[in-house]
Amino acid sequence: MTGVATTTVTEAAPAKLNLDLYVEGRRADGYHLLDSVVAFTAFGDDLALAPAEAFDLAVDGPFAAALRAEGESLVTHAVHRLADALDRRPAVAVRLTKRIPLAAGLGGGSADAAAALRALARLWGDVETSLMVEVARGLGADVPACLAGRPARLTGIGDVLAPAPAIPPLELVLVNPDRPAPTGAVYRALDPAGFAPAPERRDAAAGLPAWLRHGRNDLEAAALAVAPAIGAVRDRLAASGAVLVRLSGSGATVFAAYADAAAADASAALLGAECPGWWIERTRTT
Repeated sequence: MTGVATTTVTEAAPAKLNLDLYVEGRRADGYHLLDSVVAFTAFGDDLALAPAEAFDLAVDGPFAAALRAEGESLVTHAVHRLADALDRRPAVAVRLTKRIPLAAGLGGGSADAAAALRALARLWGDVETSLMVEVARGLGADVPACLAGRPARLTGIGDVLAPAPAIPPLELVLVNPDRPAPTGAVYRALDPAGFAPAPERRDAAAGLPAWLRHGRNDLEAAALAVAPAIGAVRDRLAASGAVLVRLSGSGATVFAAYADAAAADASAALLGAECPGWWIERTRTT
C-alpha cells in the first residue's frame, strides 16, 4: 500500500500462571479481593503488528475459531484505547497467533492485550510507560501484570503489583480438559465462607518453597462446580509423579510441576497418549 511503512514488530504474549490464589473478601461493588503470586511461561500467543491504512485484526492458530466465536478481541480494545490516548488513528494491522485456550485460567486475553500495548510502544515510539499502565488498568485487572511480564504478587482485585517472592524454575505440564471455566461463572459459584487471608510471609527456600508447596487456589472448589472435568485432570496429574499440582486462576487449566525436565517430558508424552481429548502443553516458567 502506497505510503505505508513495511516495518513489522513482533511481540510474545506468554501465558500467566497463578502459582497460588487466595480470595480474602468481596467488595461492595462485587469485585473480589485477591492475593496471588503469578509467573509467566515460555508458552503463549504471538502478535505481529505493522503500519496500515486502518485497523485490521487477523487471527490464526489452534484457537482462532474459538476467539472469533467470542466476538471482539481485547487486542482491538487495547489498540483503540492507546490510539485515543495518543490522539492518533489506530492505523495498524495485527496478526494474532492464538495458542492459549479460552476461559482457561491462563490470562490469554489479558496477555494478548498487554503484548499489543508493548508492540505499539515499539512501533509508534515515544509512548510513556505510565500511559501504557493507565490504559492497561482500564482493560482488565490482569492486564497490568501481563504488561510487566515478570513474576509478581498481585493484591487488591489483582491490579496492585508488588515484587514476587523467590520462585524456583518450574518444569511444567499444562492440562485442560477441553472444557471452559468462564471467570464470571466461577466467581459467582464462590462460597464466602471460604474467604481466608494469604500467608503472612512467602519465604525463600532451597528447592520448592513451603509457601508454594503448601499453598492453594481458593477458586478450585467453585471451578470444579462449574467444570467438573477439572477433577479428573487434577487427579491424573496428582498420580503422575509431579511435585506440585494446582489449578491456575479460575481454570479450567491445571498445571503440574516436576522435579526435572525429563520427568516433565515423560509425563507430557504419557498423558498425550492416554488422554487424547485433553489439551496438553509442555512448558516451563521464564
